[in-house]
Amino acid sequence: MGIRIVVAQTDGYWFDFLRQRSNLGEVNFWSPSGKNLGKVQFGELVLFKLKGPVKKIGGGGVYTHFSKMPLSLAWEAFGEANGASSLQQARAIIRKYHNDDSQMKADFPIGCRILTHPFFFDFDESQWMPLPDSFSPNIVTSKSFDTDDVEGRALWDQVIERMGLFAGSGLPEEEARFGKPQIIRPRLGQGAFRLVVTDAYQRRCAVTGERTLPVLDAAHIHPYSEGGPHRVSNGLLLRRDLHKLFDDGYVTVTPDHCFEVSRRIREDYENGRAYYALQGREIRVPDDPRQ
Repeated sequence: MGIRIVVAQTDGYWFDFLRQRSNLGEVNFWSPSGKNLGKVQFGELVLFKLKGPVKKIGGGGVYTHFSKMPLSLAWEAFGEANGASSLQQARAIIRKYHNDDSQMKADFPIGCRILTHPFFFDFDESQWMPLPDSFSPNIVTSKSFDTDDVEGRALWDQVIERMGLFAGSGLPEEEARFGKPQIIRPRLGQGAFRLVVTDAYQRRCAVTGERTLPVLDAAHIHPYSEGGPHRVSNGLLLRRDLHKLFDDGYVTVTPDHCFEVSRRIREDYENGRAYYALQGREIRVPDDPRQ
């Protein structure tokens, strides 16, 4: 089987806002309904089908992860990579897709479809790609193509023709251009790292089991500033106070997955009873052993 390519309807403001920001390593290709793009898999291509009179493909990205999150947390994770200049603007843009938002709470959930290596074709519309013939005007959200089929392979080849998309992204450009299309192995960005780690730990603090999302953080076991990767196996989901103590060296996790509290908390602050009560507790770990 070939590689799946998803051509998805794209909000016009989102597209115009982000194509002017060429330094982004990841974007949140959000869904107002909270739904994902069918059966798209990690490392497959998502292409941006523009709405309105254009009806062409203006760019795309590499699919990484899907998570349903409150809008405020999506903004905290991705900021302007949500396709807006502020949380208030993002809320207004997404609300317009709901026919009756009178019952919607201010912090409504959205589908976060995280794409890495986003790319946007030249501002000259002549560089935008035509839609495959089978992409019906009645399609509301998206349509999948396979590179083993004529239309899917044509999409792949057109992307490669327009730009050296895959140079430095895990797939050699020459192999992409002349060989069989391959799954791309994208590197996670900070926003994707946060959401992927949150889901890997079942949205619970690894130590306390706390499930209130706004107070949970994805901590790096080996600090990112010291070369630690944005990788799930280098992540712990911790309550924010525990994350701060972890980063400052007051608490840690032993190789056998037990929580350990330093006596320095008592020495430095003459306090810490709530933390010492967690001493020796076995932490939760992701279900997937690869994580």
